[in-house]
Amino acid sequence: MGIKLHLRAQGSFCTCSIGRSASCRATLQRPVDKSAFGNNGRSTFGVSSMNKPTALPANQRLRINLLRLAFFAMLPLLVFSKSAWLHPEWLFDLFEVTGVFLVIAAVLGRFWSILYIGGRKNSEVMQDGPYSMCRHPLYFFSCMGAVGFGLMLGSVVLTAVLGAATFSILSATAAREEAFLRTEFGKRYDDYAARTPRILPRPSLFHTRSEITFNVETLRRNFFDALVFLSFIPLAELLEGLKEGALVPTFLIY
Repeated sequence: MGIKLHLRAQGSFCTCSIGRSASCRATLQRPVDKSAFGNNGRSTFGVSSMNKPTALPANQRLRINLLRLAFFAMLPLLVFSKSAWLHPEWLFDLFEVTGVFLVIAAVLGRFWSILYIGGRKNSEVMQDGPYSMCRHPLYFFSCMGAVGFGLMLGSVVLTAVLGAATFSILSATAAREEAFLRTEFGKRYDDYAARTPRILPRPSLFHTRSEITFNVETLRRNFFDALVFLSFIPLAELLEGLKEGALVPTFLIY
């Protein structure tokens, strides 16, 4: 024995049978709009009205690989060039100390930024702390670290090349990230971007909430990124020792 239920709502007809086996059949009774089908008879529903434009998050592995490629491309220049600012000695020391300071500041700045954005990237529009001064503080501090490495090598030219290459790659990555964020958050991100610089910070904009929560796992991963920047310090000392000991042929660079 079975029971049949007949339901009718908004132009559709549904028949359900309940017994030893249950089944349900729905019939669309309102006219079909033929304009929803292309010339080949396939449905085109959602092509223009149901699907909103989408953008994918930026490929962070591509960013990392481009930075590595740029570093290896400049490696011969780093190894075989020698600072033209060795005399007077205090000037080279000034370059070196400033570079070390910038690298350490870059590491601390990246940790500061991770405290705010860790675990929230691409899920909300962070606008506090370092993110109140610029939209991509992690990239700003990465550029700072690259500039610091160039200064530790005692060269204005290397500083400019390293800084410009890093800034160009990260700026292009930031643009791809923002295409996704504008699609994801719409006007909220547009308003944030209109008043906040992309990479170069504006300190007068600084504000922050009284309390923040941070993601321990994200902070742990950033620790290994920090080791990369801190490795610039012994690497610069190693390169300086090779050149002072005439272990590699060199040419002067300003």
